[in-house]
This record gives sequence, C-alpha cells and structure tokens, in this order.
Amino acid sequence: MGSDKSTAIGEYLQKIYDVLEGHFGNLDWWPGETPFEIAVGAILTQNTNWKNVERAIDQLKSHGLLSPEALLKASDDIVAALIKPSGYYNLKTKRLKAFLYFLDREYAGSMDRMFEADLWTLRKKLLSVNGIGEETADSILLYAGNKPIFVVDGYTRRILERHGIIGNNWSYDRIQKLYMVCLPESAILYNQYHALLVSTGKHYCRKPPLCKDCPLQSMKHNEII
Repeated sequence: MGSDKSTAIGEYLQKIYDVLEGHFGNLDWWPGETPFEIAVGAILTQNTNWKNVERAIDQLKSHGLLSPEALLKASDDIVAALIKPSGYYNLKTKRLKAFLYFLDREYAGSMDRMFEADLWTLRKKLLSVNGIGEETADSILLYAGNKPIFVVDGYTRRILERHGIIGNNWSYDRIQKLYMVCLPESAILYNQYHALLVSTGKHYCRKPPLCKDCPLQSMKHNEII
C-alpha cells in the first residue's frame, strides 16, 4: 500500500470514527468484571447474541464457576447445562475446556501471566486452541488483555464494503492490517472503534440497510480499493 493511499484511507477511517463517536459516544465495551469473564464471553458469543451470553455468564457466576480453577474442575455436564442459553452448549463447553486446559498448561491458570506474553506469540498460541478463531482470539487479546490489536467482524466487513474501502474477497488479516497500518497503535482506539462499528451494524448497516438514518449517510462513498 503506497503512502499516499495509506494516508487517504487513514483519514477516511478516522472520519468514520469521529462521526460514529459523535453519534454513539463512549461505548465502554466489552462488559465484564474480570479478564477471565471477558474471555469466557468471547468464546460464548460465537453464533449468538449478547443477551444470551449474559444469561449464561450469570449462571456460571451464581454457581461460583467463573474462575479458571473452578470452571476447569467442573464436569462438562454441569458447564453445558449452565451455558445452555448461549446455544451450541455442548460444543461451547468443549471450547471453553480447551481454552482452560491451554491456560492451565501454558500459564498455570493465570490470565495475568498469559497477557505478559508477546502479543503475536500469544495470538499464535490462542489460534492453536480448538474452537478459537481469529475474531475470538483478537477479542480476548484486545478486550481482556488490553493488547493493541484490531478485531474484525461481519459488521466491520459490511460497513467497509459498502463504503468502497475493501473488496468482498478481502481476508480477515488484510482488513485487520488496514486498520493497524492506517491508524495509530492504540488499544483504547481499537476498542472503541470496534464497538462503534458493531453498534452501527446492529442499528443501521443491517443486511437490508437503513441508510437514510445512518450517521455515516453524509459521508461520500469512496473508490479506494
């Protein structure tokens, strides 16, 4: 990517951020009392909505299982029953346990110790855990670990495609690199930016878009790609 093009994209991405933050304000995402709770939420939110995840987390919490040691020791049947509201509960139990075994084996069950690792080394390790893909790994790194890495999801892709910034064949890594090359390296910025894109996708940039009400409607669509 040439420097002029990178600058132009960076300015456009920054403008999107400014407009959305002016509309939504500070979203203070991701909800969770501890880094471990956030990591569990990142795994449970796969293929479901956040309200269902909240119900599952509340049930784990009420049974005293929202700690690495307690959840690792709990039987799969008990965990599956408690996280049932999140859907695919048997599969997600296996994914939670895979993460817990990884955390126990590599970092003695300590989230703090895990996040002391180098960002990209840790990301590679997380991606080796069964059931943890790029979006989940990066959500754990950014939101639980406060690491400066941009999370890409379906809303991000849809908004950028509709504004002519990316093509429909762009990979996750390519979209992530776009943000991380064109914007300042900042966990705070990446956190808020992703939350703003999610809110925009949920409220306006739906599959059938509500463009006339969208705060980005006033921005000229680009032909940057």
